[in-house]
Order: sequence, then structure tokens, then C-alpha cells
Amino acid sequence: MAGLVIFTGANSSLGVHAAEHLLTKFPEYTVLLTVRDDSSSDVNTEALRKIISNHSNAKATIRALDLSSLSAVHAFADTVVSEIREGKFPSIAAITCNAYYWNLIRDPELTADGYDKTIQVSHISHAALILRLLGSFSPSGRVILISSDAHWPGKNSSETYPPAIPDDLNLLVDPVVDSDKAGRGFQRYANAKLAMTTWMYALNRHLQKEEKLKTITAVAMNPGNLLDSRALTTNTPKSKAIMQKIAVPLLPVLRLMMGPTLRKSAPAGVDVAEMTFSADFAGKRGFYTLLDKDESSPDSQDREKQERLWAQTLKWAKITKDNTVLQAGL
Repeated sequence: MAGLVIFTGANSSLGVHAAEHLLTKFPEYTVLLTVRDDSSSDVNTEALRKIISNHSNAKATIRALDLSSLSAVHAFADTVVSEIREGKFPSIAAITCNAYYWNLIRDPELTADGYDKTIQVSHISHAALILRLLGSFSPSGRVILISSDAHWPGKNSSETYPPAIPDDLNLLVDPVVDSDKAGRGFQRYANAKLAMTTWMYALNRHLQKEEKLKTITAVAMNPGNLLDSRALTTNTPKSKAIMQKIAVPLLPVLRLMMGPTLRKSAPAGVDVAEMTFSADFAGKRGFYTLLDKDESSPDSQDREKQERLWAQTLKWAKITKDNTVLQAGL
């Protein structure tokens, strides 16, 4: 039993390919694949079940996890901690935070916790999950945060309003409402990816301050812009779906103009699985584009912003000294 890997958003376009690769190449790991809807009526979850069924020796479990609910996240963490303590699962080798949410056609949606749904699903709940489970990690555990080039102002063609870590951090959880739903919706998504990336640096710094946790590492990874992603047809203007149909057949030509980060979900899923499991990335920290070490945006590397966001994220995520083993920075 090489260890437990928790993978959120496992039935996504990228997630199913990552699951296929990890079950094929890394069968020694136990895998807990989380999805929002684990019922048989969800076609994407059923596709994930089919992948698992094709691997007779797979040590894989699908479990529901609603990242738009902090109570659900904390309850999930409690259950996993108990199962590891009881020997039902091995210690955690990695958590891959792949799930996200966006809404480009409506005003911001607030969760029952009172936060914008986009940043709660993408950032706040993942932070809660990681910090709650740190005590169940193996010494060489990894945290993989799925970022995007959208976190860097001006790098994504869908950007209308640039992402930023504002002076008033509450603007991240209670964002601007105006008539440009697509533009503001994409900004909320980009802000969530920026927050996740910025928080990664603070997480690494605080982990390294504690003897028992200093060998646990975190990376934020841009897996590329995925032309065949289902996200382009979910909560988006019809124009995005039309552009997807036009662009996918033209991918080889478009890549010549736009570079290797424009690609399909399958190779992206493979890369995320490799980042999660491969010995090539043991002990690595920082930001990656595909599988190459890279620089993240200037905003994300601002230490003062990192620490402000770290402190506020603890409050949003309801993390205290009583429910995480990490004491540095609390």
C-alpha cells in the first residue's frame, strides 16, 4: 500500500484521463476519487466507474464531496481521518485539487456559507480539506493545486477584467455585480485560480517551519487550456460552445500559433497524474506550466499578499489550532 491519493473533481474532462493514467501506471496507490454527484444518474461519474471497472486490481473508491459546503468538507475530512486511523486507508501520499466551478452567464452565486461559489469551490474548500488532513499525510506527501494561466493578468484571451488580490479581501467572496456576466464570471474564476496559486507559497512556507511537516510539498500547476473541456459548454454563453466546435478540429494549426499549452484533456490528465505520482516530482515546490517549472504572476509572488490571504483563508475555511496539526501561521 504505497499511500492514499485524494483527487477532487475526478469525473471532469481532465479528471477521467488522470484517473485512467494513475490506475494504469501507478496501481500500487489507493485512490479516493471525489465528485459532486456520485449517483448512477450522473453520466460523467458513470464514465469514471467504467474506467475503474477496466482495472481489476484497482484500489479506487468514488465518494461524493460537495465543495460548495464547508460542513460537507469538514465532515468528509473527519471521515477520512477516522478511516486512516482505523487502517481502512493508508496514510495520504497526495491530494490533487482539481475541482473548480465557474459561472459566466449569471450573477455571482453565494453558497450557504455566504461566499461566492466560484472561490469557495476552487480555493476555500480545498484549503480546508488540505489543512484538516495534514496530520494524516505521509512524510513525503504532496499537494497539487490545479491553477491556470488565467491567474496572470493578460495571459488568457477570455479575460475582460484582470484578476487581482484586492486590498479588501472580502471582495473575493462578495464580488462585483454588473451587467457583464461573462466578463465578471471569468474574472471570478481567474481570481480563484490566483488565490489558490498565491496561497500555495504561504502553505509551503508554513509547512517548512514544522519539523513533522517540512517534507510535505505543494505545487500549483497550469495544465493548459483544454479545448475539449466540458467546462466550455457549462454555465457559459453559447458562443463558447460554438467556438469549441470550430477550434477542436483546428488544434494542430492553433498550437503552431499559440503554443503547447493549448491542447486536449487527455494529455493534461496524464501530466496531472504524473505530477501527483511520479518520482520525478518528489520534493518539488512552486509553480509549473505543464510539467515544466515556471514563474507565476507577480501578484501571486508578493509575500505580503500571500500572508494576508493565508490569514483570511483560515477564517473563511473555519480552520483553527484545534482542527489542524499545522500550527505555524495560525
